[in-house]
Amino acid sequence: MRHNLILPKLTFILLLACYGPAHAADEVLPGPVLARVVKVVDGDTVAVRARIWLGQDVETNVRILGIDTPETRGRCERERDLARQAKDFVTARLVVDDVITLNDVTHDKYGKRVVARVVTGGGEDIGAGLISAGLARAYGGATKTGWCPG
Repeated sequence: MRHNLILPKLTFILLLACYGPAHAADEVLPGPVLARVVKVVDGDTVAVRARIWLGQDVETNVRILGIDTPETRGRCERERDLARQAKDFVTARLVVDDVITLNDVTHDKYGKRVVARVVTGGGEDIGAGLISAGLARAYGGATKTGWCPG
């Protein structure tokens, strides 16, 4: 089965994510990696549980690849309101215990989570959906643009 070849690599990536940024920054696990939703953290982060080996599950936070959403502790009420809407959008699509697919899994720059494209069981790309709804912007790692007027 194809997933058996992918899972040992996921174990390695997830362990590196837990122990800090000393890792190969360009390493990418193409996926698909199946995971269960544990909770929606905010508009661009989801906690998941992935089966990495028989009887072994790993929980980690996954930042949604390629997007920036407003922050719940934003500088203005507009940003905080958009942040709540983004979290609600994701929560409506990713119910706890739903199986999702992670693709293009890599390290985040801080080493505390992974970054991946998140796709629902029904095939919806969550990042693309957030952008279409105006609740996220495309993000490639450059300086972020603010969400507050002015």
